[in-house]
Amino acid sequence: MFKKVIRQQYKKLRSEIPSKEKLQLDDLLLLQFQQLNCNSIQSLLTYWPMANTNEPNTHLFSSYLRHTILGLQIAYPLSNFEANEMKAVLIDEQTVYTTTAIGITEPKFGDVLQPENIDVVFVPLLTCDINGNRVGYGKGFYDKFLSKCNTNVIKIGFSYFDPIDKIDDTNSFDIPLTFCITPHRIYEF
Repeated sequence: MFKKVIRQQYKKLRSEIPSKEKLQLDDLLLLQFQQLNCNSIQSLLTYWPMANTNEPNTHLFSSYLRHTILGLQIAYPLSNFEANEMKAVLIDEQTVYTTTAIGITEPKFGDVLQPENIDVVFVPLLTCDINGNRVGYGKGFYDKFLSKCNTNVIKIGFSYFDPIDKIDDTNSFDIPLTFCITPHRIYEF
């Protein structure tokens, strides 16, 4: 299947998950995530889940890490829509956020965490295939950013659904995940 078709199908599937079930699925994702050994990480790039897309609650996963890893640096993306690029901006209790016209909540400003200094990236997705290739929202922000990261960066996607067999239109710019965490299993690629 091609990304465009997969994107439409999984947006619809995710939008149909009832609120109560979504809360349960997020809890199951957290339980799976807690099985990963994250003790050696010092920096995380996460993202604010968009309410209008029914994304997994990444706040659960980043909060878990923040409470278990002393001194963890946490960054959120700050997007440049004209260049289709983003940078990682460090956050703290004083961070001021803004929400873009398309519903992305991001820091207004802050110190930049260089891509090569990031240990873990939570990568948004609609689904992925059994090789770790993902279908995102189609703008290429994360693939461009991940190409600048250290080759050892851990790329984690969270999905309510198991991976599909194959995405037919992957290309050389697509950067596969390291892990896809689902409510009942961790897939390692």
